[in-house]
Amino acid sequence: MLNLPTTEERLGKSPQRLVRYFVLLMALVYLGIGIWLWWTSGRPSGAGLLQLGPTGRRVLGAVFIIYGLVRFGRGYRANFRKPSPPSDNE
Repeated sequence: MLNLPTTEERLGKSPQRLVRYFVLLMALVYLGIGIWLWWTSGRPSGAGLLQLGPTGRRVLGAVFIIYGLVRFGRGYRANFRKPSPPSDNE
């Protein structure tokens, strides 16, 4: 078997460092898309990429906003919160 260095050995740092910020960045992207859809719901769509009516844009925008908030909360809790000490009850 080949004795290849791991990613951590090659880069000198853990790739998890970058992944944790990427998770938060993607959550912000989802929030941005949701806010944009909600904001543009009153304007005529014209020849845009998304041919939805105002109600459809609001619903889809709300789904993106909720999903972005959930992703941000879970990502922050999983990657940036200090682990709580174990309790004696377990």
